[in-house]
Amino acid sequence: MTKITVVKTKAYPDQKPGTSGLRKRVTVFQTNEHYAENFIQSIISCIEPAERQPGLLVVGGDGRFFMKDAIKLIIQIAAANGIGHLVIGQNGIMSTPAVSCVIRKLKAVGGIILTASHNPGGPTGDFGIKYNIASGGPAPEGITDKIFQISKSLTEYHICPDLKVDISKIGKQTFEVDTFKPMTVEIVDSVESYAEMLRGIFDFNALKQLVSGANHIKVRLDAMHGVVGPYVKKIVCEELGAAADGAFNCVPKEDFGGHHPDPNLTYASDLVNAMKGGDYDLGAAFDGDGDRNMVLGKHGFFVNPSDSVAIIAANITCIPYFQKTGVKGLARSMPTSGALDNVAKALKMNLYETPTGWKFFGNLMDAGKLSLCGEESFGTGSDHIREKDGLWAVLAWMSILAHRKQSVEEIMKDHWNKFGRNFFTRYDYEEVDSDKANTMIKELEAKMFDKSFVGQKFSSGDKSYEVAVSDNFAYTDPVDGSVSKNQGLRIVFSDGSRIIFRLSGTGSAGATVRLYIDSYEKDPAKIYGDAQVRPGG
Repeated sequence: MTKITVVKTKAYPDQKPGTSGLRKRVTVFQTNEHYAENFIQSIISCIEPAERQPGLLVVGGDGRFFMKDAIKLIIQIAAANGIGHLVIGQNGIMSTPAVSCVIRKLKAVGGIILTASHNPGGPTGDFGIKYNIASGGPAPEGITDKIFQISKSLTEYHICPDLKVDISKIGKQTFEVDTFKPMTVEIVDSVESYAEMLRGIFDFNALKQLVSGANHIKVRLDAMHGVVGPYVKKIVCEELGAAADGAFNCVPKEDFGGHHPDPNLTYASDLVNAMKGGDYDLGAAFDGDGDRNMVLGKHGFFVNPSDSVAIIAANITCIPYFQKTGVKGLARSMPTSGALDNVAKALKMNLYETPTGWKFFGNLMDAGKLSLCGEESFGTGSDHIREKDGLWAVLAWMSILAHRKQSVEEIMKDHWNKFGRNFFTRYDYEEVDSDKANTMIKELEAKMFDKSFVGQKFSSGDKSYEVAVSDNFAYTDPVDGSVSKNQGLRIVFSDGSRIIFRLSGTGSAGATVRLYIDSYEKDPAKIYGDAQVRPGG
């Protein structure tokens, strides 16, 4: 019989989770007494007591430093709070898309994901704890606010400190917990449920022919020592037959091999340089927890993530899943370029422009209004789960390549010729003093909201831009009527080009100021050139 201990604790005022959960430096979790325990207790306290014993909770993470310590605490605190069944990825490993998949497949009450996404790992890096609800998507504001309120007034947490589980061995283990019915902890293969789902979405025979058939293309995939490595090895290499020597950095590491697990041109420079040599036809990189991706063509041809979702939308019938379900609608986050808008308009598809945050897409999906969506921050996904999905996006690209029998560059240039091109660039200014960042935004608002600003004309090169809209983006959710204000300052020009300023909440220290520039060009003579997404100023 496992005994329950009640531990007295003090509340912390800084445990407000966002859509991406609670992200802090690892040292915050390590040096503040009961910091992780408090937040885990606050999450589980949000699950109704009547749902805990019959309910199932999924747990997984990206392998970063402190993950196994957190899983141990989750098991012990969940047991002491009456959770009847935990499903955990082997060795704790389970990508964010896979957690969403498993939650939906097993009809779980929710899931806890241990990740700080694309942020650095290791003892001096970041750690995060995120809660997903029964839909498989990130907890909405109503839930995260409830977690925060509990965390601010917490005086004790319940734990079974003697409960020990070997998370390296697949199988079920049952424990007798004092005052509760037996608790089951099930360790599962991290990949299989997710792979099974993908088999029902894509034509695996066509993909196998593409990467291992007689006239196969050569693929280079870089998991950046994040969680996607085992998925690449089992699905792309073993099942589809892609060459094993084209899969790199596929062993998850606590510090991501000392690198920043963010799939962009700066941090995935090894992939970029390898692709420039011309030996590979398709390249891709993934972030720490597997929900982001970057796609490259031969000779390092870069696919801007805003263009990536537009390409998938324009070729969506190449994917069997959408042949069966049809296309209910498209969506992009507000800062993402208007490339998807051009496709939606031409193909007469519904388009939604939402604030940044996957929960807004999830609401539309749950209401049957959305099939495909994407963000400029290298996130793409569909209604097969309720998270963005890096490997899914790359298999979508493979499906298009297999169907069209063209190179990445040829597909991209054909697309620009047909729909026009949005030259898109993002600049990040990280760990900026929060007070100064807010002051800057207020001063920009004062200039932009002056009545004389709309209608002003500005010139750059041989182009002239006239201000058509100047606002702070607000969104009314068409599903639940909720209103999200102050989502980013927008200057929209008459031709659809835009400049956007936004404060981001994905960092663990200070503020991140993001500047987005989206310039539309439809002149065929001017659509070729370079546009990048660069981290850092």
